Amino acid sequence: MAKRAPRLAAGRARALGMPTRGTTGPNRLRRVDRWVRGTPWVSQVLRSAADPLVVDLGYGSSPVTTVELAARLTDVRSDVRVLGLEIDGERVGNAVRLADPPRLRFTRGGFELAGQRPVLVRAFNVLRQYAEPEALAAWTTITSGLAPGGLLVEGTCDEIGRRCCWVTLSRNGPLSFTMACSPAHIDTPSDLAERLPKALIHRNVPGERVHALLAELDSCWATAAPLRPFGPRARWAEAVRLLTARGWPVRDNHRRWRAGELTVDWSAVAPG
Repeated sequence: MAKRAPRLAAGRARALGMPTRGTTGPNRLRRVDRWVRGTPWVSQVLRSAADPLVVDLGYGSSPVTTVELAARLTDVRSDVRVLGLEIDGERVGNAVRLADPPRLRFTRGGFELAGQRPVLVRAFNVLRQYAEPEALAAWTTITSGLAPGGLLVEGTCDEIGRRCCWVTLSRNGPLSFTMACSPAHIDTPSDLAERLPKALIHRNVPGERVHALLAELDSCWATAAPLRPFGPRARWAEAVRLLTARGWPVRDNHRRWRAGELTVDWSAVAPG
């Protein structure tokens, strides 16, 4: 019999949001976790925090990715505290057996972050079920609950984590857009379009910046075809290098590119 979910503290705002489908699995979010750990301007937010609280929002039917997040972030901050939030009370009840206070806890909550002030929020595969205006409103609600200097990483990935896209936001709004994939399992970079976050997925049409980015990256991928004998990661890294040379505001470095990543300034894809 599942344990009962912890009740909300007296006076706390009701949990905001709707339950997700709940599908998840081990290592599904490994790419975003690796990016958080390996991207200095992101990991520094956790390193320098007075209170190293991280929220995993909407972890789904299994808390496995929250447990993995807590383990991975100890490399960044040994005293990190991870709080898994779910709006579905039964899912919380099933997760509490894996809690390891104070490092790892689970409770009921949604976009209001259960009244907490985390320095980092990871919200994956949560907002795709909402209409675009509702998803943008959720951005505002979540970021308003961040600790000063905190970040929200919000995005989508496929069922086994080979294709991922996410936006990183501060209290002031979006900062960057990231694509991450296994280059060996794509035909073209625009295959990732199906995993664009809600703020962008309906904008992948001619005349919009994200459509232009995907088209340009596909062109660079084709130009990098001679590197195929060196493997798909080398080809992806060369495609990103070419994109940078064409004037796109690419962040990070060759090491991150070889990992199958591309991060650009939000202004490069912001809806027109």
